[in-house]
Amino acid sequence: MIGKKKNTFSFTSLFSPLPYNELMAFIDEVRLHLKAGDGGDGVVRWRHEKFKPKAGPGGGDGGRGGNVYVEAIPDLAYLDTYKFKKEFRAENGQAGGSFGKKGRSGKDLVVKLPRGSVVKNLSTGEEYDLDEVGKRVLVLKGGEGGLGNEHFKSSTNTTPYEWTPGKPGEEADFLVELRLFADLGLVGLPSAGKSTLLNMITNAKSKVGAYHFTTLDPHLGDFHGYIIADIPGIIEGASEGKGLGHKFLKHVWRTKAILHLIGLDSDDPIRDYRIVRNELKKYGQGLDQKDELILLTKTDLVSEEELKKIKEKMIKELSPRHPILSYSAYDEESIQALKAFLSSFLEKQKKEDKNRS
Repeated sequence: MIGKKKNTFSFTSLFSPLPYNELMAFIDEVRLHLKAGDGGDGVVRWRHEKFKPKAGPGGGDGGRGGNVYVEAIPDLAYLDTYKFKKEFRAENGQAGGSFGKKGRSGKDLVVKLPRGSVVKNLSTGEEYDLDEVGKRVLVLKGGEGGLGNEHFKSSTNTTPYEWTPGKPGEEADFLVELRLFADLGLVGLPSAGKSTLLNMITNAKSKVGAYHFTTLDPHLGDFHGYIIADIPGIIEGASEGKGLGHKFLKHVWRTKAILHLIGLDSDDPIRDYRIVRNELKKYGQGLDQKDELILLTKTDLVSEEELKKIKEKMIKELSPRHPILSYSAYDEESIQALKAFLSSFLEKQKKEDKNRS
């Protein structure tokens, strides 16, 4: 499996005819204004029969306005569709017709969103979780149609002129947040080497640089069919919104496991580890309970003896569940060993998920 050709999981390669390895900008949040259709008006009409020019009321009721639904699709880049147009509405119901005919109901609006989107109605606070492809949820109801004059006929009112207008459809602003589903999420302080690793094992072309916040958006890579997410650097205070705070932490929520990277250019690797773990714990949502692998990066900066001492100290103080991994982007042997371990780990994780389900 180690010698298998690398695949690229870039949004352009999956969902557009752009060059195979080119990476699109990742949009993970958008605001939309949605409106359900208004109900059609009821009407005043009269039945016309031979020798009875005014045979009684015949105005029909108006049709119902279209509802608004949100639906999950597999295209993770689909929020880009709403980059410029942010207002959408369902079709209005038609007015009633003659001879008591009800107006046609308006067509429903289905707003397609990537799987993993959480849709929040900013007026009511209600949230809808699109966690499965094909899941469809009603978020706004169309207005009821008005009543035609036929509806008001009675023994005492044989020629009613009353009618009612259609009711307006519901309307609201929505915040759509995409929270990634991934098999493995890369976390760590800025410049820990997450983008370098993702590029190394998936060819995802995530931006790399020796300065903080090189990665301003999550990037995804395909590793033998498993999705790995490069989560932008977490800083101390991220759980309180510092840096890019919640924008990044929310993407760790749905990853099945965490690969925690710690750069050996640090003066205190254990301190770096605890900073990130503390932010995950304070953010909540069970982030600190996820299965975790620890990976020491940039091992070319220390001697083998120093690396051994660092690992021994971390094992003693942190008691990790899995062996502490290490690698250098300049050492092919360590890269291959890491890829073999990750492949085995993810395969085991997949089997455990199947057994639980």
